[in-house]
Amino acid sequence: MSIQPYGIGGTEVKTDAFEAFADIPQNRVLLAEKLTHDPPVKPQIVEGLTGIDDVFENFKPKVDMTFETEDGAIRRETLHFKGLADFGAKGIIAQSEYLGDVNMQQLQYQKIIRQLKTNKLLKQALANADTKESIIKALQSLIQELESAR
Repeated sequence: MSIQPYGIGGTEVKTDAFEAFADIPQNRVLLAEKLTHDPPVKPQIVEGLTGIDDVFENFKPKVDMTFETEDGAIRRETLHFKGLADFGAKGIIAQSEYLGDVNMQQLQYQKIIRQLKTNKLLKQALANADTKESIIKALQSLIQELESAR
């Protein structure tokens, strides 16, 4: 019979050194990004921030972006981050007029590709050289009409 370091009726519960930390799943990536252009001269201690929303409200992170359009023009936009959702693709696209236009154009191209793959009548029309040329002329006149309406 061994002598234990605790009293009658007590049971020892060994603490796990890692019990306060949840394991990070293997399919996750942690990104650390500088969200301000200039670091503070003196680090500041901010107390009372109890949630992520409070942190975003206090620090108001933003980044100035420069985009180059397909015709070579430069577009500058400022992206503001008010929550974690603003860092995702949908959040960034929602803030940026240029990225919204590019996203809409991508969706339109995907619809056209889907039509070219699945529409049997369109496939037959494009297989014939005469009807293909007629479709191209009709589309070109439609483009001219839309550009003149701008």
